Amino acid sequence: MRRTLVLLHGFTQTRQSWRRTIGALGGRYRAVAPDLPGHGLAAARRPASFPACTAYVRALADGAPLTLAGYSMGGRIALHAALALRPLVERLVLVGASPGIADAAEREARRAADEELAARIEASTIEPFAVEWGAQPLFAGQEERVAAAAYADRLRNTPEGLAAALRGLGTGVMAPLWEQLPELAIPVTLVVGERDEKFRAIAEAMAGRLPAVELVVIDGAGHAAQLERPDAVAAAIARA
Repeated sequence: MRRTLVLLHGFTQTRQSWRRTIGALGGRYRAVAPDLPGHGLAAARRPASFPACTAYVRALADGAPLTLAGYSMGGRIALHAALALRPLVERLVLVGASPGIADAAEREARRAADEELAARIEASTIEPFAVEWGAQPLFAGQEERVAAAAYADRLRNTPEGLAAALRGLGTGVMAPLWEQLPELAIPVTLVVGERDEKFRAIAEAMAGRLPAVELVVIDGAGHAAQLERPDAVAAAIARA
């Protein structure tokens, strides 16, 4: 019987962002990639909060142990869920993810910035924001086909949904989980793109706190490694 794999997408993405990674896994898992609160078809169906997302992951598992993977925002949710749902989560894969902002003042500044951005998104339409989000230095160096696919995926969202996700699932409102990392006895795979210097440094710091960890650097990839190198990310997921 195939093991269950739950894949959680990043901010401004939808479940479609995992399509090529799932294809590269070749049926090894029973792969489930939901739209997260504020995104895609779930824009208004579920509250955007870490406890609500954790409850949803539990429901997706349906009592069976699972491998949980998440990218960026989805990685934050996956880490929160893995800590809350022990021993249901038997393995964790984090792609370009962070355990949150440890410094309280920095975290509050991020929360305020996210609130300002959320208000600006609500006052706009999805197209200009999708262009703006994709133009960040974080995504520099993406191939044209990857950037085009990411833009098309962002258009599946609504301004109201993305604003709600920022307010409920942003880094500024997330309780930092750095101190809880040593409690994760399960195998954890940290995946990061070679060009993603900021999150490579975060992953290296996380690796020093996790008891059973593997750090995988994806050659030629930036922050959204699962979009740029879905084959390599699938290989990292399938290692165990």
